[in-house]
Amino acid sequence: MVSKNKPVFNSYSNYIRETFGERVQKISINTGYSCPNRDGTKSLGGCTYCNINSIKPEYANAKKSVTQQLTEGINFFSKRYKAIKYLAYFQSYTNTYHNNETLIKTYEEALNVPGVIGLVIGTRPDCISNEIAEYLQEISKTKYVSVELGIESTDEITLQKINRCHTYQETIEAVEMLSSKNILVGGHLILGFPWETKDDLLLHAKNVSKLPLKFLKIHHLQILKGTQLAKDFEANNDSFKLLTLSEYLNITVEFLENLRPDIVVQRFLSEAPKDLLIAPHWDGVKNYEFTSRVEKRMKELVTCQGQLI
Repeated sequence: MVSKNKPVFNSYSNYIRETFGERVQKISINTGYSCPNRDGTKSLGGCTYCNINSIKPEYANAKKSVTQQLTEGINFFSKRYKAIKYLAYFQSYTNTYHNNETLIKTYEEALNVPGVIGLVIGTRPDCISNEIAEYLQEISKTKYVSVELGIESTDEITLQKINRCHTYQETIEAVEMLSSKNILVGGHLILGFPWETKDDLLLHAKNVSKLPLKFLKIHHLQILKGTQLAKDFEANNDSFKLLTLSEYLNITVEFLENLRPDIVVQRFLSEAPKDLLIAPHWDGVKNYEFTSRVEKRMKELVTCQGQLI
């Protein structure tokens, strides 16, 4: 029986309040580190959906030092909010893909910026070494540390089609290795690749629920300019089916019903810049607006995260 007063899903905002007792803001950092999918180690084309310019704010510029990026980001958010603390969010590219000495120097520079209480490090499952994991394990004894892995799909065929150049088994191994060192692990999934069925999407929820994940971000597939996926979309426009907003709302609710209830859900929607977005536009709906729709629909259905497990 679903309680009327109980949240319908395990939200990141609730997690932040319960963990820190106050507002904590992520500040995005662009290190300029490359990716094995771009530098020729595994591929030169990158993932078929990826346009790196879609995810960085203005202050996140690799030409600036980590300290400068964080300082500018803190100045930006401090004008909006009072009594706020910050997490250095290494978001763009693959932020464990460099020599260990450089990586450690970069992380420690971020931790030395006043107001920064921890690290959130975005990377690929195939680019996290045991040595860096052990370093982060040590840091996590005194600072907040989370590693965010680009899972994208739990289906091996999809991973091949989108040119991820890693397997889902590598994702499993990376999550388990990090978790064994008491490092908080997050994952990222994209829902709506045109060849994946509804059953495939729900299977993603069931698969990641088996992993020792603490966090999960999901968002709908977006077609961005300058990507291979954009070329495929334009060449096969009639047969390239994207989810409608209504379809995505329905699948999100069912996805949550099949997701382990203790996994903290950080996001449902990605908001690419208008000048890069080809489709879908969905009337410019924002993540917070979509989140409200999810909550409303789940309350109407008297359901909650993990209801079908």
